[in-house]
Amino acid sequence: MTEVKKLNDSVDISAEHIYDTVIIGGGPAGYTAALYAVRSGLDTLVIEKMSVGGQMSTTDVIDNYPGFPEGIDGFELGMRMQQGAERFGAKTEYAEIISVSLSEKIKSVCSDSQTYRAKTVIISTGAAPRELGVPRERELVGRGIHYCAHCDGRFYKDKTVIVVGGGNSAVSDALYLSKLAKKVYLVHRRDTLRATKLYNRALSNAANISFLWNSEVTELMTEGRVNGAVIKNNLSGELSRVMCDGIFVSIGRKPETELFYGHLTLDSYGYIPVDETTKTEIPGVYAVGDVRAKPLRQVVTAVADGAVAAHFADEYISENFSE
Repeated sequence: MTEVKKLNDSVDISAEHIYDTVIIGGGPAGYTAALYAVRSGLDTLVIEKMSVGGQMSTTDVIDNYPGFPEGIDGFELGMRMQQGAERFGAKTEYAEIISVSLSEKIKSVCSDSQTYRAKTVIISTGAAPRELGVPRERELVGRGIHYCAHCDGRFYKDKTVIVVGGGNSAVSDALYLSKLAKKVYLVHRRDTLRATKLYNRALSNAANISFLWNSEVTELMTEGRVNGAVIKNNLSGELSRVMCDGIFVSIGRKPETELFYGHLTLDSYGYIPVDETTKTEIPGVYAVGDVRAKPLRQVVTAVADGAVAAHFADEYISENFSE
């Protein structure tokens, strides 16, 4: 007699199915990879642990993404990207991935309840901005606290802003904002910048940038939104109040790569070092968007990565899984 399994029997269906590609992370890079993969005929799954859009979803208005002359809400853009990929057959699961096994020909991606298997894996876990760590910082994001000058700088035309940091990103942000804002204060905890010297001439020509050396922000001043900051001089201990309309935090980003320690090579900052092919050192594994080492992290560069990764995933499958 043929045995018939009841529907309520415990069967791990996910372990029996092998996707062509599993994409970890549902930001712009992840859903662009999904769109291009599924349009190439690949059985595609996106796994997102929270909500679609990644860091993009926390931006009120994205003004620098082509095709939206009036700008677009970051969350809405993320939803549209998801809908575009799912229109052609991409699937989405909401789960947090806790372990991976990537070196085998069939890779495994595991949550606390399921194992997903795939011929290729595209890593799109992103990077989170490092925070100041001062009280009320998170609740004031979008109300005077920002982590992306190129995303939100336009709101501060002819206003006064503070940029916190001393590396290349901070100096680049300060120079960008100096073209919009009336006044820019650059707060750095040391007495010299860590940024490369190529910025020196541009900084000397920016008359509206002032430096607050050996200093850090210890408190946010608010009246519904940020209207200033308490600055501590780390040498003298002196506290001063600097009035401003907004604060741009540029003290680095933390890539979401803990999951891949011991599996992939990471650079000294924790990013996955891949070239423009997005290929990692493991065949069939790709890294896209903010999680990979790259000179510019914007929505437009993330979507480009996604398209490239899908192309090479399709090529890899054709070469290694031919019937």
